[in-house]
Amino acid sequence: MQYDPIKRSLGKVFNSSPALRKLFYRLLDLLLLRSWHIRKELKIWASDHKASAVSMLDAGSGFGQYVYGVNRKHPHWKVLGVDVKVEQIEDCNRFFASVGAHNVHFEMADLTTINWEEEFDLILCVDVMEHIEEDVLVLSNFYRALKPGGMLLISTPSDQGGSDVHHHHEHEGPVGFIDEHVRDGYGIADLSDKFKMAGFETSDIRFQYGLPGRIAWKLSMKFPILWLNKSRLFFVLLPFYYLLVYPLCLVLNLLDLYGSHQSGTGLIAKAMKKSNS
Repeated sequence: MQYDPIKRSLGKVFNSSPALRKLFYRLLDLLLLRSWHIRKELKIWASDHKASAVSMLDAGSGFGQYVYGVNRKHPHWKVLGVDVKVEQIEDCNRFFASVGAHNVHFEMADLTTINWEEEFDLILCVDVMEHIEEDVLVLSNFYRALKPGGMLLISTPSDQGGSDVHHHHEHEGPVGFIDEHVRDGYGIADLSDKFKMAGFETSDIRFQYGLPGRIAWKLSMKFPILWLNKSRLFFVLLPFYYLLVYPLCLVLNLLDLYGSHQSGTGLIAKAMKKSNS
């Protein structure tokens, strides 16, 4: 299963104008449950930093979805997005310049080699850590890059099927829905230990994508992507499909967002750097 070709196809469609690009961001916010959890945590964090001149890093910024959302709500924040894909960096810089987002910039960076020292109040890292072999090194780089009292916010698959791992046949190895992952996901204890190894003293890690979220994800993301991999003609049917299933997905996402889950295929994790005071 290849996810990147679908993302590139969608990018071509929605990059044809700034208005379509904004629509694309809104659709991602509606459809991606992890976006709901991220925006909830960002709102909580921002409420405690109303008077602050915030500097934020989006580590693995991709299409720039989260940078756009932050810039809309907090245009005074200074936001840097980094990614390893030069075409996405160039694309995001063009778009954000075209909409007058003067406090936003994107640059290419490898998270294993970044060396900022106490530069950011907030670091956001969404669906990235599962792609990186040297994860403790990257978490240590994040710790060093945070100012005292800063927070790292991560969304990542859990080890409870977060990459939708399955076996086709008895003698085949595991296959994931998104096969670019270097690990199937994290356990809460595993990620907590790695935070401590990186220098973080306190963390809060919870399950997302509990039963309601898993059902919503299959209906809103997995099935459409599987069908689009078979035929791009399904693009024509997508609006009608979502008209039917999205009301149910909306309810399921709300249940996942405000519920407490004993298990889940995703993790939402916060790690705080100790303040000097």
